[in-house]
Amino acid sequence: MTAQHNVLVVEDEQVIRTALRRLLERHGYQVSEAGSVKEGVELLAQNHYDIVVSDLRLPGAPGTDLIKATDTPVLIMTSYSSLRSAIDSMKLGAVDYIPKPFEHEEMLQAVERIIKDNPKPTPISSRARADDTEHEPPVPGMIGSCPQMMELFRRIRKVALTSSTVLINGESGTGKELVAQAIHRLSDRHEAEMISVNCAAIPENLIESELFGHEKGAFTGATANRTGLVEAANGSTLFLDEIGELPLDAQARLLRVLQENEIRKVGSVQSRKVDVRLVAATHRDLKQLVIDGDFREDLYYRINVMTLVLPPLRERGNDILELADAILTRTCQRLKSPILTFTNEATQAIASYSWPGNVRELENAIERAVVLAETSEIGAELLAIDLNSKRVIRPLTERTRITETDDDDSAEELSLEDYFQKFVLEHQDQMNETQLAKKLGISRKCLWERRQRFGLPRKKKQA
Repeated sequence: MTAQHNVLVVEDEQVIRTALRRLLERHGYQVSEAGSVKEGVELLAQNHYDIVVSDLRLPGAPGTDLIKATDTPVLIMTSYSSLRSAIDSMKLGAVDYIPKPFEHEEMLQAVERIIKDNPKPTPISSRARADDTEHEPPVPGMIGSCPQMMELFRRIRKVALTSSTVLINGESGTGKELVAQAIHRLSDRHEAEMISVNCAAIPENLIESELFGHEKGAFTGATANRTGLVEAANGSTLFLDEIGELPLDAQARLLRVLQENEIRKVGSVQSRKVDVRLVAATHRDLKQLVIDGDFREDLYYRINVMTLVLPPLRERGNDILELADAILTRTCQRLKSPILTFTNEATQAIASYSWPGNVRELENAIERAVVLAETSEIGAELLAIDLNSKRVIRPLTERTRITETDDDDSAEELSLEDYFQKFVLEHQDQMNETQLAKKLGISRKCLWERRQRFGLPRKKKQA
């Protein structure tokens, strides 16, 4: 090892504790031992450790109590290798778990990975220099100075320096991919291209092949070997947008990537190692998806290591006007239009509107206004913002279903939005997503985005 790292082993079984100490010392680690949580806490107060390796079941108190006593990453060992005990330990803050009995190589790899993902604190002199950058322009590509965004920028800078998995949560249109790009640019993987995947835009029957690749002849139409996007991201960052839309089979394969750092192509019996940093994003409540059986609980706790929450535009105060001005300038330049300005009425409308579609809706409204503008100013009417609209898109269970018995006159009065909802509600049981999109004359991604806007979740196939 290039640098010596300190490890604290907390294990009440003397034979196991001694064997683990000798194993780690043979590979260059400095090891301290404790037989209980109380002894471990005392050692943590006296010395710095890079990692704590602790048994789950200890006399007096469980090993997870060490998590509360220190900021040092804790790796839990358990002979009670049920999924429940492992997940419970990760809920409490353990960085990982390892079942006993374990292979020596398995333990060494886990310790090395965790130390790599959780580097030592930066020296005070370096931190002082880092503090000087707090007032520099925020993360490239993102605009905002409200407290929520400043905290977000701080966390982005912090998590970018690690290799930990990141989960980005926020409403549609808040800029989750921009956050992923910022994390990648600020990381030590920035020289390689980040691979981005929208899980909702790939047909369910193709998503495993797209992500993990396939062997020739693995299924009908597989006429050649294919490298998956996960393998393409080897040595770089893989961004999985809307990870909540992943089918359960693909979730199981992704879990293997995170646990074993290896992939197996569809139709192959061989695995290959990959070094991929995962950044995932979703606008959905993954905890609720776990309860509903649509998302694996073990995968949830694997990806929920570092969580970044993006505030909706309506909660960002004066950021809205700052964003609007920046988007207007950028749009004018892109469309080769003279530089335009907002009238006072337009500014007031932008500040008063709730922007349910967030930054994406703001961008679309401004682009439309720039295209239609005939003077040097953009008025409120060009933004097409309905400040008096009381219409609320209700959840599917509350929405009144429009049936084919509706008379022709009412059908003629339907807006494009109403027609979209009517068509999807009436045909989603008979058509898959590809067929629905084709009938509507839009892409699968566009279909998915409109589903989110109108509160029409896609029905998942039962596993």
